[in-house]
Amino acid sequence: MMSHFYGVIMAGGSGTRLWPLSRQQQPKQALRLIGERTMLQHAVDRLRPLLPVERVLIVTAADYVPLLSPQVPDLPRDNFIVEPMARGTAGAIGLAAVHLQQRDPEAIMAVLTADHFIRAEDTFRSALAAACEAARQGHLVTLGIRPTYAATGYGYIRRGGRIATIDGFEVYAVDAFVEKPDAQRAAQFCAGDVYSWNSGMFMWRVQRIMDEFARHMPDFYAQLQAIANAMRAPTADEVLMAIWPTIRKETIDYGVMEKASDVVVIPVDIGWSDIGDWDALYDLQSTDPQDNVVDGDHFGVATTGCLVRGGKRLIATIGLSDTIIIDTDDVILVCARNRAQEVRALVNELQSSGRTEYL
Repeated sequence: MMSHFYGVIMAGGSGTRLWPLSRQQQPKQALRLIGERTMLQHAVDRLRPLLPVERVLIVTAADYVPLLSPQVPDLPRDNFIVEPMARGTAGAIGLAAVHLQQRDPEAIMAVLTADHFIRAEDTFRSALAAACEAARQGHLVTLGIRPTYAATGYGYIRRGGRIATIDGFEVYAVDAFVEKPDAQRAAQFCAGDVYSWNSGMFMWRVQRIMDEFARHMPDFYAQLQAIANAMRAPTADEVLMAIWPTIRKETIDYGVMEKASDVVVIPVDIGWSDIGDWDALYDLQSTDPQDNVVDGDHFGVATTGCLVRGGKRLIATIGLSDTIIIDTDDVILVCARNRAQEVRALVNELQSSGRTEYL
């Protein structure tokens, strides 16, 4: 058991591209997408062999707490860190950091997410243990994912020289964080071995990340200090509610990681996916003899390469290929698999058209 090690799971997103299953009141992290456990339950379960559940914190929106807390009934209620409103990953991480600093000034925090899939869980835990040791030495650590294809939807990390080997994991200096590339640059990144996908998973000593906030986001740091100073006072909630709407929305990558020194990356191959859309979910699951992935009651004729997710009704198909069909109580989505990324645009159109009852 690693002393002073804590897992912080960010669980505030909505997963727009998995509409219509993912909704504002039923977000991605609360869904059963793979197997019989929800995404949040998978995220907590992955950590259980590594640390006691008392050292797992979940950062989420107030509206989601009643939905998420029954999914992890043994998690102490105080371990839910509630954001009054979304303020980007820097805000979520900063709020968790001040809570942890009050609990344990020597805390080392792993920043993880509630809506990612990881197939090689043992390797993931071993990588976290190595990252914890690197963080204990003072580094800001990020886990990089070895690219499996020329993805244009992820940011990349370009590594520099190797600085250490910890329990079999190579630790490299980060040369640069690279924005999402076009297809040509993504192919170049994937062809070499110096680029990793930016997974959004990090590890650091709490004191180190607070120092970085002070250095690179001084206004935000001052706001965090005001929240921290009131945390044990009767007015804690009022202070948080007064300050939080004034916080600038920012990502941890842009706010800190791209500017900080002594940032390292541990490239890992852990069977990782952010399940960014329905096509990604298809790729993660076993197919039947017709190459379909079916969850629900489906009867198909000459139907191949489809993802079918049903509700209470039989879904019958004829002559379909490479299609997504998602049936909920009030919406049926039918979409070509190679256009699954456009679900987000569809949701935006529903929003602008005032069809918010379907969101």
